[in-house]
Amino acid sequence: MAVPWSRCWRSSTGAAVLLQYCCISSRRAFTPAASAGRKAATSAATQVLFQQGHVHSFNKPVTLSRHRCKYLYSTPRVSCSLHSDAKLKDPFSLVQKDLQNIYDDIKQQLLVSKAELKALCDYYFDGKGKAFRPMIVILMARACNVHSNKEGVLLPAQRSIAMISEMIHTASLVHDDVIDDSDKRRGKNTINNVWGERKAILAGDFILSAASMALARIGNTTVVSVLSQVIEDLVRGEFMQLGSKENENERFKHYLEKTFKKTASLIANSCKAVSILVNSDPEVHEIAYQYGRNVGIAFQLVDDILDFTSNANCLGKPSAADLKLGLATGPVLFACQQFPELHSMIMRRFSSDGDVDRAWQYVLKSDGVEQTNYLAQHYCQEAIRQISRLRPSSERDALIRLTELVLRRDK
Repeated sequence: MAVPWSRCWRSSTGAAVLLQYCCISSRRAFTPAASAGRKAATSAATQVLFQQGHVHSFNKPVTLSRHRCKYLYSTPRVSCSLHSDAKLKDPFSLVQKDLQNIYDDIKQQLLVSKAELKALCDYYFDGKGKAFRPMIVILMARACNVHSNKEGVLLPAQRSIAMISEMIHTASLVHDDVIDDSDKRRGKNTINNVWGERKAILAGDFILSAASMALARIGNTTVVSVLSQVIEDLVRGEFMQLGSKENENERFKHYLEKTFKKTASLIANSCKAVSILVNSDPEVHEIAYQYGRNVGIAFQLVDDILDFTSNANCLGKPSAADLKLGLATGPVLFACQQFPELHSMIMRRFSSDGDVDRAWQYVLKSDGVEQTNYLAQHYCQEAIRQISRLRPSSERDALIRLTELVLRRDK
């Protein structure tokens, strides 16, 4: 019989740690009110969340304190289901014109005389990608521009940031495929599979260097600093992925921090960067950052779910890929609470014969997928709370609608 989420949320050590990360910035501290012992750690009612000086007990609904700033709207109590109205704008249609030539413009940034290097760099910029990150960045830019009385006109530098975010993302994919020895990406052969690992690494480096040059041309030192953090986070996140944690508390914390660094940091900091270009208010920057952070983490949580619920044709990569790489994602970590047999498999990174199949079965028998999905919903609700504090606009509403699309995607 399925364990009710509310029970698991309050009684599970790992779930309590997850909740601590749901509604606070990764840069803000949280402190347990009780001692560091396991008994205190597993009692959710004794844990508190410090959010801008306000204390919230874990046995009550978690709500963020409202910023008292005349430029911001009050945060409504919202949920994803409240924003399924057809009136909400379709995110893709609003940015279609802005994204129309974005891959051609990226190729211009990668213009080189050597034919083979050009082919390597252009391989993933074929216009068939979802352009998910540029879409969010452009929507956020226009929403912040409307909020700042700029009539939503997209600045050239803001569009450049959308391009740069896609370039950094693609470079990270090229490097990830080498590290993971992947042979498929987006339904096609990976660069390392076609040209070899050495050339793939160099191609990823070249794309990063072109992104850095485009970033420097924007000429805003704060924006350069913000987006430079993304590259550092990507590297640190990759190192984190190489390790495992023995303690359950640390394991959930490790997983979410790695997820932020590898996936959400790029979206969060890109959103923050476009807000900096048009508004000097740090609280607006924080709203943009927090929206990107929460949507980015939710996006990866859903991706981790799809590794168990989708097939290779939908994903464009083999299913159970994370287990085969030795990675314990959200569904596995939640399943481990119901099936402790998974603990030893996690620690040896599913390296023994039959580990992948057994772990797969345990996840399917557990509530791991359901609870990871619930966690993703929680992050999306927090993203909605944040973005709802900007001035109403079609782009702001599209960012709200986007949270639904993130939760419902099947690839």
